[in-house]
Amino acid sequence: MKRRHFIQQSSLMAFSISAFGAIHWDGKKYVGDTPTTTDILGPFYRPGAPFKSNIIPPNSKGIPLHLSGVIYDEDGITPNANAMIEIWHCNENQEYDNTSDDFLCRGAIRTGKDGRYKFTTIMPVPYKANPDNDSSWRPAHIHIRVSSPSQQDLITQIYFKGDDYLHMDSSASAPEAVNRTLKVTTTPEQEKEVQFDIVLRKTYPLSDATYSKIEGLYRTDQKLADSERIYEFVRRDDILFLKLKGQYLEGLTYVGNNTFEGGRGFPKVTFDLQEGGHVKATIAMPKTNIVAEKFLKYSE
Repeated sequence: MKRRHFIQQSSLMAFSISAFGAIHWDGKKYVGDTPTTTDILGPFYRPGAPFKSNIIPPNSKGIPLHLSGVIYDEDGITPNANAMIEIWHCNENQEYDNTSDDFLCRGAIRTGKDGRYKFTTIMPVPYKANPDNDSSWRPAHIHIRVSSPSQQDLITQIYFKGDDYLHMDSSASAPEAVNRTLKVTTTPEQEKEVQFDIVLRKTYPLSDATYSKIEGLYRTDQKLADSERIYEFVRRDDILFLKLKGQYLEGLTYVGNNTFEGGRGFPKVTFDLQEGGHVKATIAMPKTNIVAEKFLKYSE
């Protein structure tokens, strides 16, 4: 199933906004951090990508790309060891591999003590999210998820300078994407290179017991299509994923007060833990709020 076809079929779209780092005066100088900004998850995240750094598909005609960098703690100085970084993107034919056991153009690795990572893949290409809409072009991009035992997990995307479609995409043209729009260089072998250093944020602690209370299936009585009345929330590390019709739509991070936010601020989901184990979720979208009640739990 191609990404464009799914977007046509689903009315729940993921939007986003992320805060820049906090800067303050310590009496002598300005200090603070500038964590890597977040971005939308997109509809085709697949957990369980194989651990491998070379993800060039067999017989690919795409241009080889070397993506590397360092993952840092929130201070922007300390390398983050043992972080897992996953990447996924379309191939040279504008297609995502959403079903095969090969997980084409998808891979994961862990950082060493130096926090470094490196993938060898191919350059993704722009594509229309809606083939019938000339305004729906997405620039070439790579999705990234970083999971760290000590820092807040990150979901983001990188873009490439000079792409003709950057201005047409709300995520790529947002101010938060400036430092994620990267220069591409060419090696003597005519392959491409990109460097992307990542600064993680401090994590907000949330107990395992609380996650177990909110994971599960939720149903709304609001007037929506039958396929859009059931929402699923499932935890992976410290990301709470929102699923609709079996698809991962957004990765939500905890921001306090039983509230989670998507990549660029939407959706914002607040859970109401009531007596007797009842749980309600208010899913705030840019133009509407959906209230759903949990009817199937996964664990205690």
